[in-house]
Amino acid sequence: MGDGNMLELWRSMGTLCHGVVMVLAIMFVRSVGVGASRALRYRLAREQSKAYIVETIDSFRDGKLDQAIVAAEGNKRSHIASVVAAGLLDFQAAPEGMSEQQVIEGVERSLERSSAETTEELKRGLSGLATIAATAPFVGLFGTVIGILNAFRSIDVAHATAIKVIAGSISEALLTTAIGLSVAVPAVWCYNLLTNQMDAFGVEMQNCALEPVTYLRARQVGVQKDMRAPIISS
Repeated sequence: MGDGNMLELWRSMGTLCHGVVMVLAIMFVRSVGVGASRALRYRLAREQSKAYIVETIDSFRDGKLDQAIVAAEGNKRSHIASVVAAGLLDFQAAPEGMSEQQVIEGVERSLERSSAETTEELKRGLSGLATIAATAPFVGLFGTVIGILNAFRSIDVAHATAIKVIAGSISEALLTTAIGLSVAVPAVWCYNLLTNQMDAFGVEMQNCALEPVTYLRARQVGVQKDMRAPIISS
């Protein structure tokens, strides 16, 4: 279908169909924006997490926790750095006289809280993307219903059933359906890809939350152990 035909079809649409197309256009722009912003955010999280691990291997081996905290400040987009630094800060802020068990429990709570907060920040926008993926076909279907109603109205007005009488209205119905699917299908793909990435981040944060506790327990009893690097999936 040429540009001229598309323009003519747009002009022939009723107000409701115009509204449906504009709503779908807004949903498409929104889904593209969320997908692009989350993809960039996840890329930064991946890159800075790898950089943080490389920077802090020697710091943990030498027991220089201050350096690990400073390195986290330079990698603020890293989900691993955020979680580990929260535990280390809580450990350093523990008042003197607290028992080892109390200190470790405080660190564990801090790690859990930081993991939850980081997860919520990384998931920002995904619920809206899921909503667009689920509702776009129905918005397009609404436009289809309007187009079919207009087709029957044209038949009633013209008192004829010739195809040329209802062709415009049927085209409107097919167009809104096609636009609705064009918005929904990429949104579903994008949502699934981002959700899979979030699941991987969740596993990584859960794994790395165990490492500071193991390291600090060993440190508390005076045993020199290297902190294993948190696992980052490729």
